[in-house]
Amino acid sequence: MRLIKPKQTTIEIKTLSGDLSIPAIYGLDSATNQWINPLRIRLGLGSKKACSPELVERLCYTAAQSLSYESCARIAQKWGVDVCDSTVQQHVCREGARIQALRDEQVEEALEPRTRLNVVAQAARQCRGEEFSLIIMLDGWMIRERGAQWGWKPPEDQAARVEWHEMKTGIVFRVEDQAKTQSDRGVILRKFYEAWRGDAQDFSRRLYALALRQGLHQARHVFVVADGGIWIWNIVEERFGGAHQLLDFYHASQHLHEVAQALHEDGARAKQWVEPLLHQLKHGGEAGVIKTLEQLASLIEQLDDDPAKTVERNIHYFQEHRERLHYSRMAAMGCPMGSGAMESTCSQLQDRFKRTGQFWTQAGAAHLMTLEIVRRNGEWEFFW
Repeated sequence: MRLIKPKQTTIEIKTLSGDLSIPAIYGLDSATNQWINPLRIRLGLGSKKACSPELVERLCYTAAQSLSYESCARIAQKWGVDVCDSTVQQHVCREGARIQALRDEQVEEALEPRTRLNVVAQAARQCRGEEFSLIIMLDGWMIRERGAQWGWKPPEDQAARVEWHEMKTGIVFRVEDQAKTQSDRGVILRKFYEAWRGDAQDFSRRLYALALRQGLHQARHVFVVADGGIWIWNIVEERFGGAHQLLDFYHASQHLHEVAQALHEDGARAKQWVEPLLHQLKHGGEAGVIKTLEQLASLIEQLDDDPAKTVERNIHYFQEHRERLHYSRMAAMGCPMGSGAMESTCSQLQDRFKRTGQFWTQAGAAHLMTLEIVRRNGEWEFFW
């Protein structure tokens, strides 16, 4: 490039080795008629960046791993880099938005009919002819955001300062990647993540694209394990209709306990009633459990109003999920009976995004979540 009216300047850069001052030339680019600094371009600094690309990457990674932007800044100071929490946040927002745009392109590539076959073919090459089954789990948790009247004064006035929104989350992993620790605790060797604060339709597109890249079309069996959320099973029917569906056993047991407590005020009698049904449900007797519950319909009129409503609601619950109760059969195929891995994932993410004093903007949470997802999925180096 040829510069018109070249001028001398100094570039101040924060790096992992400390602050640097580098003499440079800037001027008017004869081709574009724009003022440019060739050295900034060569170093990947853009027009205003004051941190080296390597430092930005490390700050973003640490921000995703630490408890807050403040703690990330304190860690950076231990490296000898003097940054504040607002600087960390700026880089997270900028790089999170950049990577989110690239991930959006990946989703469209997986969903667009013209390019979907390429994604499926790439997944097949990664599978290398291995035989495996795929497990998909999904759930939601609530994130606290700044409301439309955030910061409204005076404090005693009623205002929409805080809003809660659902962060829909999913994981995908292979049956064969389940293992046990020496203490017999379950562990998953490799799993892939998606999270989205938005409507169920947007989330379903992203989760489907993730599953497609992880071998959805190559898997011998596909299992979906989740709780009873209506939006969850709507997604499953739309995107994973051919999968084996399983209601999380813990949620099913909770509903049976509700029936037991409605029928028997005495705790011992309630336990005596429910435990045989739980055993039956777990060991292939789900049809008998449904039959027992349906027989309770004739007793509803003999119960008080609230217990009667509880029993009736749970009868309908198990009838609705009768094809998602085959625990013994699914366990024999390697599918877990519960969605504990999903519950654990939600807890881990909440440890970062629901800490005391955190009130997110929608964009701010999305940018950091993007970095966390690519880190968890082992894609950090790819996007950087």
